[in-house]
Amino acid sequence: MRNPVAVTLLLASIVMNDVAAAQTSTPQITITPATAQNVITGSPKRFTGSVRVQSLFDPTEPSRTSGGAVTFQPGARSAWHTHPLGQILIVTDGVGWIRQWGGPVQVIRKGDVVWIPPGIKHWHGATPTTAMTHIAVQESINGVAVNWLEHVTNEQYQLNK
Repeated sequence: MRNPVAVTLLLASIVMNDVAAAQTSTPQITITPATAQNVITGSPKRFTGSVRVQSLFDPTEPSRTSGGAVTFQPGARSAWHTHPLGQILIVTDGVGWIRQWGGPVQVIRKGDVVWIPPGIKHWHGATPTTAMTHIAVQESINGVAVNWLEHVTNEQYQLNK
């Protein structure tokens, strides 16, 4: 029989080379099936009214971008908030409102794309009579993509009528 130590070392070397090759291989495309995407009810700490939040993707290194689909039933809205690196909204259904602190309400409709600059205090949601769904895309700094503030009062919301 040949030298068992030499055979063992040869096999260990082959396995280690395979492990090293696997660790340095080309990154692969990842597909997350729709059935694996978590859907939750929007927290009353962050939303007023009936809101459904579907996480679409979380940051994957080296990216710091996340995204989700948010559906606001009529009259529902987010609390005031800011984003450290801004946010993009892509309206996929319905009609909604968005308002920057100190500014007028703006109407957003299916197909509209909205850019919210970093640090701008704002809220978004449905109109009193129409639901609205958007995809929200934002980046995070140190794991923070949004800074939640106070609720939009009924008076602030009704100023939009």
